[in-house]
Amino acid sequence: MAAPSSVAAFGTTGSYLDTFPGRRGLWGWLTTVDHKKIGLMYAAAMFTFFLVGMALGFLIRLELLQPGTQFIGPKTYNSVFTLHGVIMIFLFIVPGIPAILGNFILPLQLGAEDVAFPRLNLLSWYVYMVGAVMALASLFISGGPIDTGWTFYAPYAVNTQTNVSWAVLAAFVLGFSSILTGMNFITTIHRLRAPGMGFFGMPLFCWGLYATSWIQIIATPVVGITLVLLFLERTLGIGFFDPSRGGDPILYQHLFWIYSHPVVYVMILPAMGIISEILPTFARRTIFGYKAIAMSSMAIAVVGYLVWGHHMFTVGMSDTARWIFSILTFFVAVPTGVKVFNWMATLYRGSIEVRVPLLYALGWVFLFSIGGLTGLANGALATDIHIHDTAYIVGHFHYTMFGGAVIGMFAGLHFWFPKIYGRMYDEKRATWAWGLIMVGFNTLYFPMLILGIMGMPRRYQDYLPQFSFWHMVSTIGSWILVAGILLMFFNLLRAIRHGKIAGDNPWGATTLEWKTSSPPPLLNFAQAPVVTTGPYDFTEILAKGHDPEAKSL
Repeated sequence: MAAPSSVAAFGTTGSYLDTFPGRRGLWGWLTTVDHKKIGLMYAAAMFTFFLVGMALGFLIRLELLQPGTQFIGPKTYNSVFTLHGVIMIFLFIVPGIPAILGNFILPLQLGAEDVAFPRLNLLSWYVYMVGAVMALASLFISGGPIDTGWTFYAPYAVNTQTNVSWAVLAAFVLGFSSILTGMNFITTIHRLRAPGMGFFGMPLFCWGLYATSWIQIIATPVVGITLVLLFLERTLGIGFFDPSRGGDPILYQHLFWIYSHPVVYVMILPAMGIISEILPTFARRTIFGYKAIAMSSMAIAVVGYLVWGHHMFTVGMSDTARWIFSILTFFVAVPTGVKVFNWMATLYRGSIEVRVPLLYALGWVFLFSIGGLTGLANGALATDIHIHDTAYIVGHFHYTMFGGAVIGMFAGLHFWFPKIYGRMYDEKRATWAWGLIMVGFNTLYFPMLILGIMGMPRRYQDYLPQFSFWHMVSTIGSWILVAGILLMFFNLLRAIRHGKIAGDNPWGATTLEWKTSSPPPLLNFAQAPVVTTGPYDFTEILAKGHDPEAKSL
């Protein structure tokens, strides 16, 4: 890809964080087309929204500490958990790993100077920010915060007087950012791989982003159309989903989940790619079953389009449709199981070095396995009737989404932080943060599984005394989890300026991003790389030995 003249004048030496000629300060960031800076701009926005969403979730748990009203009444509670869901899903988890780590790392792993369409990449950030501002504006425009839940279920979303219209338009705009990012990544992977790198020579993080990008392009327009129909029904009174106007609320659920179940894999597949990078690096061996892991990513993406109906077993679907969706739901566990098996086989008899990224990766496998196993109960028709719309679903959802997408992002942040900033965080402090996060996470969400089996409904502001013990345990878990997350952010932010110099390859990794300086230069590589080995060939690392300063915890 030809470099713009101003870039050519700047050259390939020096960190991408250096001041860009003619574009200084904030203006330089807001007009940059460098994929690395765009990834950091996404990170600044998304982690801000994450902290806001976390604060709302913390407020929910404080309200549920004891039976009765503690701080907020039922109406406010509905708005709080809706905002928590909308912020976390649409503003953080769905776009998170592709927009932040995908933007930064993908071109480096491919040996490219940038993504295929740098200006389109910047436009996707601006579209994301417009959607985010619209979502925040819905809090203050006439009608106030929405109270429908993050799914915007009709007919309530049609009839409520809260400001649903702005919120669904915000989600519609955010979808365009997702589509543009997916188009950019697919083109980058097809057209900008380094000489010698075939499709089965790409790192597995690239495969995760590739599968995710196809879902973003194909599935996102479906929910976009659905949200537009909901907006038109609210504004023009057209009867799409409201039965009082001749509409069908079940149609809304079908259209919503045709997108929203595949988007689960938009959140998860990149995290799986991150785990597939970390495990071989710290086991010092080639990943076991590279092609099986790569193709299982594509298989999950394909099968993920076909299983949306398991969200709707209780709405009155035909028996035939229910058992077909149930079988497909169990089938999607097969490629996921392939990944877990291959990850464990990669660790078997490896020269394992226990560092913070590996701790997060192992924690991810543990949490996501619980999420997957608890999901099998949702796929079974008989058990789903009992646990549907209970706290069990909330626990399962957070084990899958938080334990999968968010913990996967934390793993990637700790793995690539030295590459992004050229500095190393305090590993002892990072280990304490990991421990608090793991203990707090399980203390917070595992009691929800128990509460759901006991019959505790979800989305309830109050509850019977029989549920009080496990709610108290869950709330205590939220305190531990929040403490761990805040400690983690403090450690990483402090390391940006005060961390010790990391070196180009502190982990002894083998993929292309570790072959350039840390932080990378503006155009990523001083010389265009040529690939002659597989992405996980540790022969040279093992022959030379690893950095003598590296130590196990």
